[in-house]
Amino acid sequence: MLTKRLKICIATGAILGVFCIVGAFVRSGFQSEAYFLFALWYNRLMMGLVIGLAGGNLGWPKVIGRGALFGLIISFAFYSSTGFHDIVSFLAGIVYGIVIEYIALKYNDD
Repeated sequence: MLTKRLKICIATGAILGVFCIVGAFVRSGFQSEAYFLFALWYNRLMMGLVIGLAGGNLGWPKVIGRGALFGLIISFAFYSSTGFHDIVSFLAGIVYGIVIEYIALKYNDD
C-alpha cells in the first residue's frame, strides 16, 4: 500500500511541516505553544498523506489545481481551529499543497 508516490508525499509534507514550525515560531516572537506547533506540523503531514493517496501524477496544470485544492481543504481545518487568526499558515498550506504535488510529479517515476 505504501507506494513510492505516497512515501514521497508524506516525507515532503513532514519536511514542509518543519518549515511551518520554524516560521510560526519566528512569527510569534518565539512564544508559540508546543501543541500549536505540533498541530501545524501534523497538518502538513496529513496534507502529504491525502495528496499521496489521491492517486497518480496528472501533469501540468492539473498538479497545480489539485495541489492547491487539497492544500486549501486540509489547511482550512487548521485555520478554523485557530479561530481564523493564522491566515499566513492557511495561505502557506495552499502553496505547500502545490509543492507536494510538484515534488511527487518530479520524483515519482511510476
